[in-house]
Amino acid sequence: RVRQDTDEIYMRLDDEQTERQLLAGRLNMLFRDRRAHAYTCHLMKTEARMSREAWVRATDVSDLVHGEVMSLRTTVQSQISEIRELQAADRRRQTVISELLRIDHR
Repeated sequence: RVRQDTDEIYMRLDDEQTERQLLAGRLNMLFRDRRAHAYTCHLMKTEARMSREAWVRATDVSDLVHGEVMSLRTTVQSQISEIRELQAADRRRQTVISELLRIDHR
């Protein structure tokens, strides 16, 4: 009976030792995972910050390009008006020349 009790005690001690080893292994894994999760969190925050910065830059560039396009549009419209005025002046000049030539041939 004593032998059986002793064996049972040793068996329980072995079970406790195994349980402690398993818990220690889990604890070590949790510490490793904690570092990995912290690094992943850092990467995600960095990516989010960089994404926001890129969005701001893209918006700024878009606004700048829009301003340039509007400026060019205004310039083109002004030049179109000037071309029309020059064409009208040229037609008037051609009319005067035609009249002068017609009068000269009489």
